[in-house]
Amino acid sequence: MVHPVPETINFPKEEEKILQLWEDLDAFQECLKQSKSRPRYTFYDGPPFATGLPHYGHILAGTIKDIVTRFAHQSGFYVERRFGWDCHGLPVEYEIDKTLNITGPEDVKKIGIAQYNAECRKIVMRYAKEWELTVKRLGRWIDFKNDYKTLYPWFMESVWWVFKQLFDKGFIYRSVKVMPFSIACHTPLSNFEANQNYKDVDDPAVIVSFPLTDEPTVALIAWTTTPWTLPSNLSICVNPAHTYIRVKDNATSKTYIMMEARLQALFKTPEEYTITDRFKGADLKGKTYIPLFEYFIQLQQNGAFRVLCDEYVTEESGTGVVHQAPYFGADDFRVCLENGIIQKDSTPICPVDSSGCFTSEVSDFVGMYVKDADKHIMKLLKERGRLVHSGTCRHNYPFCWRSDTPLIYKAVPSWFVQVKHMVDKLLKCNSQTYWVPDFVGEKRFGNWLRDAHDWALSRNRYWGTPIPLWVSDDFEEVVCIGSLQELEELTGSKVTDMHRESVDHLTIPSRCGKGSLRRVPEVLDCWFESGSMPYAQAHYPFTSRRDFQDSFPADFIAEGIDQTRGWFYTLLVLSTALFGKPAFKNCIVNGLVLASDGQKMSKRKKNYPDPLYVVNTYGADALRLYLINSPVVRAENLRFREESVRDVLKDVFLPWYNAYRFFVQNVQRWEQDEGTSFLYDERKEIVTENIMDKWIVSFMQSLIKYFKTEMAGYRLYTIVPRLVKFVDLLTNWYVRTNRGRLKGQTTALDCRHTLETLCGVLLSLCRLMAPFTPFITEMMFQTLRHFLAPSCLPDKDSRSIHYLMLPESRECQIDEQIEQAVARMQSIIELGRVIRDRNTIPMRYPLKEVVVIVESDEAQRDVLTLQKYILEELNVRTVTATADKSQYGVTLRAEPNYAVLGQRLKGAFKSVIAAIRNLKNPELENFRKTGSITVEGHLLGVDDLRLVHTMGQGQGNGGKYESHSDGQVLVLLNLATDQAMEAEGVAREVINRIQKLRKKAELLPTDEIKVYFEARPIYGYLHSIIQEHEALITSAIKAPLQRYPPPEIATIHDTAKVKDSDLLLTIVQKMSPAKPVLLGPVCAYLNLHLVADTRQQQAVALLENPSQDPVMDLAGLTHLACCLFGVDSCRLFSQGSELTADVDLRKLQGGCVLVTEGRLPKADVLVSSRGVPCCPYINVELLTACPAGARLMEEQGGADSGTNTKGINRGTGKDDCHKNKGSILLKNPFHQKLLDGTRLLHETAKVFGLRGRNLRLFLDSAKTEELTDPMIESSLNGKTLYLAVV
Repeated sequence: MVHPVPETINFPKEEEKILQLWEDLDAFQECLKQSKSRPRYTFYDGPPFATGLPHYGHILAGTIKDIVTRFAHQSGFYVERRFGWDCHGLPVEYEIDKTLNITGPEDVKKIGIAQYNAECRKIVMRYAKEWELTVKRLGRWIDFKNDYKTLYPWFMESVWWVFKQLFDKGFIYRSVKVMPFSIACHTPLSNFEANQNYKDVDDPAVIVSFPLTDEPTVALIAWTTTPWTLPSNLSICVNPAHTYIRVKDNATSKTYIMMEARLQALFKTPEEYTITDRFKGADLKGKTYIPLFEYFIQLQQNGAFRVLCDEYVTEESGTGVVHQAPYFGADDFRVCLENGIIQKDSTPICPVDSSGCFTSEVSDFVGMYVKDADKHIMKLLKERGRLVHSGTCRHNYPFCWRSDTPLIYKAVPSWFVQVKHMVDKLLKCNSQTYWVPDFVGEKRFGNWLRDAHDWALSRNRYWGTPIPLWVSDDFEEVVCIGSLQELEELTGSKVTDMHRESVDHLTIPSRCGKGSLRRVPEVLDCWFESGSMPYAQAHYPFTSRRDFQDSFPADFIAEGIDQTRGWFYTLLVLSTALFGKPAFKNCIVNGLVLASDGQKMSKRKKNYPDPLYVVNTYGADALRLYLINSPVVRAENLRFREESVRDVLKDVFLPWYNAYRFFVQNVQRWEQDEGTSFLYDERKEIVTENIMDKWIVSFMQSLIKYFKTEMAGYRLYTIVPRLVKFVDLLTNWYVRTNRGRLKGQTTALDCRHTLETLCGVLLSLCRLMAPFTPFITEMMFQTLRHFLAPSCLPDKDSRSIHYLMLPESRECQIDEQIEQAVARMQSIIELGRVIRDRNTIPMRYPLKEVVVIVESDEAQRDVLTLQKYILEELNVRTVTATADKSQYGVTLRAEPNYAVLGQRLKGAFKSVIAAIRNLKNPELENFRKTGSITVEGHLLGVDDLRLVHTMGQGQGNGGKYESHSDGQVLVLLNLATDQAMEAEGVAREVINRIQKLRKKAELLPTDEIKVYFEARPIYGYLHSIIQEHEALITSAIKAPLQRYPPPEIATIHDTAKVKDSDLLLTIVQKMSPAKPVLLGPVCAYLNLHLVADTRQQQAVALLENPSQDPVMDLAGLTHLACCLFGVDSCRLFSQGSELTADVDLRKLQGGCVLVTEGRLPKADVLVSSRGVPCCPYINVELLTACPAGARLMEEQGGADSGTNTKGINRGTGKDDCHKNKGSILLKNPFHQKLLDGTRLLHETAKVFGLRGRNLRLFLDSAKTEELTDPMIESSLNGKTLYLAVV
């Protein structure tokens, strides 16, 4: 049943209906079932944290993933889509630290790791429901039930296996290194984590002095933006190859040593200083200086507090002298280690704890946060005469990606994965991945890989996967565990949870006599877990070994560009180390979604609309299409604008919906006019000679071909603009130029061909757009599928568009010549419209002629071939195609680009401009063809000149033409009008007013109406025009036009102003006589009430079906009751007495029969009940021929259906022709689900003996409104439907 399509639509509400449809169908799981035997397409979903709500970045990446995986399914693949959750690490712990006011490890120690992790576990899925709601509301199909969480023991066990593989390969080592350190989270971070959150900040910038020991009046001066590191200074460094100077400060008479190239760091003008000596930096090597502080003076005996040389010192900043605190800077550490000031096994000089506060070693600032200590250190140095200069410096500084606090760099013992040694392998594996866009893989990611550092994967935290290393106290004996079974074998303990509280206490006996081995206290970086997800989500290698091996690497992943230093990197490092191959074959990288002002989206600033507000206002499809049809899918940033989402509705969805609505309306009109059903078979080629039919079919086939090619290349950014353009071509060109044919204003056959063409195009467009806009395509398909011939979808489940495969491109239907011809016609029409707009001539007023000037004979023939559409769209009388411009006095004139030429020509500008103005038409024609011309010795191109057509006096031009050109086609429009043309324009104004009024009354094209009018003044100008053009008006409105007065009962009235006259209009809708409504089923029936010890149920027994069939006997009723209630035997009672074999069941019509499983019913239920059926039902009237063929009904036919047939052989005699009415129970017994459309038709076919026939159910006998699945609800109860055999 096809409902009339409403004129207005609320897209978000329609989407909610589609969500319910998908839920009823269990559509996603059904897709997976249907495709289970197909080739596998593997997709990895990067796991988000559920501790925050999804934002536009998540929505964008999720939409890209949904589009590609839907496309893969529609291309014939089995696509498993599992949602993943990142449950461990800093995002969770940081929230708990804030909640419990934990400031450091001592606070955790007080409450215990078990309690701390229990708190983490509580919030880990805090927003999981909101995530699932948002993801589903956006139309993304992904499996939340079969998800993976990084806290699952089976996931963590695979992570241990990955770690052990790296350990066994010798890639894991422990070392003290200077690492980015989060003082808020009390843990080191990896280099790629430190690179995720840089900010511009203002820090103190100071220059301090280091007097030479042997010459205290001369001091080296060093510049730093981290004064808090000065108490830990052990050396200073200079560049050995650069020139250094002794320079006297003329203001203070002090002498400093600094790099000559960096004089501007201290002095503004040459008058402020005097250079007294020059030398190379190497000459300073080994010189000693007086320390700033004496906290670590004991290290002087190890060579501390002297000048070192290294080429990392540059002339780009500072003074060319770098202060070195080796345990707070990576280069400082390296240089001091190379020069013997520190040793690998020496105690670190690192007087800062994990909270970023000074320890007791720095007695002057003990307990002070290092950043707060800056000003106090500067004050103390100034008092001691060591502060030469102070100021501030704005620079880019790393912040913790989780806590958003400044990082510091400090030396900590950490566990590392060797990465540097496999850079070449990483680059080789990266080259095997197809990146979209390609510059991300080649440049951004490739450059990051070339400079890859060893990965610090240990975290001094609690809530994470414990590092599976058990070590002796001296770290000489190390055992790595790779599975729970291995852990049980070595410790003698069986565990089911793998978090710290479950494994930290377990020990392993030493094989080397070193006592008990204990687990190292660190946990793994949560990025190690997400990088392990390809293996851990499959519990590899413990289960699914073959499945994993067959599906690795993944066919596709997608995330934001920030993941080039995150998930993309960890995936590649681990897959390369484990298997020597990339983890993924194809990767789409999106840019960042920013607020409309270009800033980062911020909840605090409230500079962006809530995603669910946007979805509930404009719909998920609109948001999806806006994001995908933007630069963000090319890895560029997008400034999110809510109004742009609204524009998608206005510019794409509403025109598309109106074309679909127009199609459905005209199909229903065609069926009403022709008295037969409209069925489209996409396998059959439509034979049509209409060029616009051929064009839209050709364009669609070209689009299908292009779509598949580009989707195979994952280039969403090229596909979506073409799809959107096609919607415009379909709605604004094909439908618009063929409205008359679609409305049946030509022959019935031509109308059918046009409807079939449009049906095929709409269906193909929906199938192409389905991955991008799953809701609107599903909504349209739920109607379109009723127009599809059953034979074109043999043995297929067509209840959802997402079950269907993509259409195949029929290249035999592609005609590039027709596409070019129509494109030229579109240009002509658009140029003509511009001319009309310039002269404010409405399209309703006809003009005499349009002249199209094109050069080739082929182009002229194309124009004449399509002149019918040009005439209609431009509302002109004639079309002339010619190559002769002179006939119309058309010449070219050049307009110089003053801005460009002014910059380039300088002094020759005036002379060249004058020469340009004097260029002749032949010269400019040659320039138009070649694109270049020499003027006054200067070669000019298309960027320098603009050609303009001018109208002179020609043979065909009396000053009434106006021109416009796009460079390929020149259009001349004759603007002269006469009285007849003016009158026709006014008549079309009248038509427009009537149609608007019809629309305002929400009348359908199929509704029969009468239009009453009166033009005032009576018998004036407007009245005479209406009389003169009455045939034109009635033909357009398809209704009789009658003079006032109208009848008292009218549908709608209005008064309009037309050419200074008042036009009174009244529309009256013709009403069809109402049919009498039948009360109750047309078949005799009984209500059945089961009374048992543990349950009571209700059902209905139809004693005959169709009406006038032989009535069921007691044996048949007893058998039916057993089947309906699922009992082996039963007894039947009515009005307190048990029914016997001689009972006439017809006399009990409408009553209630009690059913028991053997014993007598209780007295309080021995009552008579008579009324309506206890189950919802419909009556069905057969409209066509009487039932044909013998109808043998199975004895159990009614047990599982609403028909309740009785196991008798119904004859095919003359009486069958009277049996054209029957009843169908929509559910039976009462607790069952309602029948869907397929089952309802099946049951109806059984009743009338029409199985195997093509049947359709209608709400009315005129067959104007067909029944559809969403309409099958309890509200149909008691209504009569009409059955037609197609």
